[in-house]
Formats: sequence, structure tokens, C-alpha cells
Amino acid sequence: MTRVIMYGCNGKMGQTITRLIEEENDVEIVAGIDVCDTVKNSYPVFQNIADCDVEADVVIDFSSPVCTDALLDWCADKQVPVVECTTGLSEAQLAKIKETSAKVAVLKSANMSMGINLLEKLLKEAAGLLAEAGYDIEIVEKHHKLKKEIVEKHHNRKLDAPSGTALALGDAINEGLSEKYEYVFDRSQRSIPRPQKEIGFSAVRGGTIVGDHDVIFAGEDEVITFSHRAYSKAVFGKGAVQAAKFLCGKQPGLYDMSDVIG
Repeated sequence: MTRVIMYGCNGKMGQTITRLIEEENDVEIVAGIDVCDTVKNSYPVFQNIADCDVEADVVIDFSSPVCTDALLDWCADKQVPVVECTTGLSEAQLAKIKETSAKVAVLKSANMSMGINLLEKLLKEAAGLLAEAGYDIEIVEKHHKLKKEIVEKHHNRKLDAPSGTALALGDAINEGLSEKYEYVFDRSQRSIPRPQKEIGFSAVRGGTIVGDHDVIFAGEDEVITFSHRAYSKAVFGKGAVQAAKFLCGKQPGLYDMSDVIG
């Protein structure tokens, strides 16, 4: 049985993961950490990670960047691996994650969806063959429009268009190519033929779209499209749960979702 501490347990993703784990037989949440105490959970909830005296095998973190440093220090001290899902981390915090991973296992990925990470793996394999055959590469992504409070929370660290997932897909493609392609986000000021070695990004924002991504390889007489549709944020929770199971008992190191899917 994998024993989990859910950091940010009373937030939307924390409650989503709580419900998901309740349906699992080989994993359980033994404690939660959250400054908000208005939600009733089946496990004890602490406002500060330093006050948590419950033994666990792994932490899942869907909280806030202001909590990250203290959590990493706690995990290194207690030798408890952590699945780090918090977004909006600073460069210094990303460096601290790498530093902490030398002491305890840390898993950090741009996107926790199993499907997206499998898609990245497939794109690495397909890119070299299709690019060499002259196919143009475009990535089209669709997300919900950002709410005012989200914009204020992330301010200049939130790159809304393209999304981090779209960029991760582009990076996966580039890893599969012997020569790096240029990323192009805006062609409105350009009136030249499309260069061969570029990856174009297009972003759509509207409604309540959770996340749609299409990677298009456009050839002379055919188009090959790799697509992923997220219909709810539960896909990220499911990935985090699988990552927690994977990370349990692992040696110190920096892991990502590609390690989980194998």
C-alpha cells in the first residue's frame, strides 16, 4: 500500500485526487496539508507540513509556489519522495528541485497527463522520419480563457499562449530531430515562404476547454495529425497518482512522467 500525503488537499486538484484515490486499492491518503480547513476529509489535515507527524511513502504537491521551498526541505530531511505538480515555479525553485533530487526522489513534469506523456514519446519517434520526408510541423492548442484571478495570481510568470504543454510537445519533436527547428509563434508580420525547419504554434482561448492539442505533420499529399483531448482535470490527477505509485521506494534522482510510462 502506497501511503500519500496530499499537499494542497482542499484545493480543486487536491479534492479530485482524494476522490480518485478513494477508488484505488493499493494507495491511500494518510494526511493532507492545507491552510484552508473548511473541507471535511477522511484523513487528518495539517496547516503546516512541519506539524505533520504521519508516516508516508510519498507526497503529491498541488499547492502554491510559496509552499514549495519548505516542502522540498521537509522531504529531503524526512527522506520522503515528492511528486511536484505545482506550476508557476521560479527559476530558483526549479534549481532547488534539482538540488533536492540529489537527496531524495523528485518527479517533476510539465504535464501530468499519461496521454500527453505517451504522445511526447510517439512524437520523438515520428518526428525524424516525417521531417526528413519534408513534412511541415504545426501545433494547434485550445484552452479555456483565463479567469481574472488566475491572471492576477500568475502575473508575468504565466505564459498563456502557447501553453506549457504545447511547448513540451514542441520540445519532444525537437528531441527527435537531428537538427533543432525554430519555434514560430506569430507570422502576422512576415511575408515570406514558410521555412522548412520551423515549428509553428497556434493558440485558441475560449469557453471552458480543458485542453486540446493537435500536432500536425503536413506533407505534399497527406496530413498526419496526433491529437490529445482532456475532458476534465481528472486526467492530471490520475497521472499524479500513477507517479506517486512509481516514485515510492525510488532512489534519489530527478524523474519525470516519461519514466512512469516506460
